Amino acid sequence: MVTIQADEISNIIRERIEQYNREVKFVNTGTVLQVGDGIARIHGLDEVMAGELVEFQEGTIDVALNLESTNVGAVLMGDGLLIQKGNSVKATEKIAQILVIEAYLGRVINALAKPIDGRGEILSSEYRLIELPAPGLFLDVNNVFQSILTRKCFPSGHSSHSLPANEFV
Repeated sequence: MVTIQADEISNIIRERIEQYNREVKFVNTGTVLQVGDGIARIHGLDEVMAGELVEFQEGTIDVALNLESTNVGAVLMGDGLLIQKGNSVKATEKIAQILVIEAYLGRVINALAKPIDGRGEILSSEYRLIELPAPGLFLDVNNVFQSILTRKCFPSGHSSHSLPANEFV
């Protein structure tokens, strides 16, 4: 008959507690509802951002662009032949970016900026978002304080009448 000692059990429990990994990682996942015309409709990616890269279970990476209340529309950057209804998708928490370097000049790349011309990888440490806000205009423009009388007529837009320029401005 086997006897179990209390101190042996407590030592085993202590070892297991010390080896326990307490790290919890939240992964935003979803399921493919429909695929067609270069778009995958995904249910369940509630925390995804516009322009965020999403990874399908077969490893393809695409961009989530159309965020609706019940589903997300992801633009397929590859052929999408392996993506099927019911496949799982996870958010990567990375907004679509591109390397910024002159080595891209003269190279052939795919939609995700990966080289496809067989001349090796493009390496750089500087990335830039694909969709940046437009730069502001730095023009020194004064407001119009005086109208110019040209005697040209312009349609007013509210009726078929035309107004002389001095009445229009």
